[in-house]
Amino acid sequence: MVEIKPIKQYQIEQAKQVVIAVCLEIWHGVLTKDELRGYDSMSDIDNVRSHYFDNNGTFLVLVEGEQLVGTGAIRKLDDEICELKRMWFLKEYRGQGLGWKMAQILFDFALAAGYRKIRLDLANEERQPEALKLYRKLGFYPIERYNDSPCCVFMEKLLQ
Repeated sequence: MVEIKPIKQYQIEQAKQVVIAVCLEIWHGVLTKDELRGYDSMSDIDNVRSHYFDNNGTFLVLVEGEQLVGTGAIRKLDDEICELKRMWFLKEYRGQGLGWKMAQILFDFALAAGYRKIRLDLANEERQPEALKLYRKLGFYPIERYNDSPCCVFMEKLLQ
């Protein structure tokens, strides 16, 4: 049975492996694992307590048995705006409604935490068409760049 629950300390390395696996799939033939580490140190995952939980955020994992197969998080940008982060699912767990379910749990958390808007950035719409489709279905709309990430797509959703 697949479950969504808050990350535990012992799952941090598994979470990073999921992120690496999905990123390398998306950027196949473009980025190596070492180059990916140059773009993303994943220090937020290493310091999940201070970066998310102690800062009005959360970090959830999708698990099947003892295997971590997906991640999703909410990170504070300011008192009214948060960011959807680290929504990564291994290939065999996509297209089953689990991303939608994870997003709804994260939206409920964000609303309860007092946020009014949620933003996200997406690396590349050509390499991530299914993610873009999901985010549009979830009610996200395009906005101007709001950070200095190497991403090309920026979106926002009003929480209600």
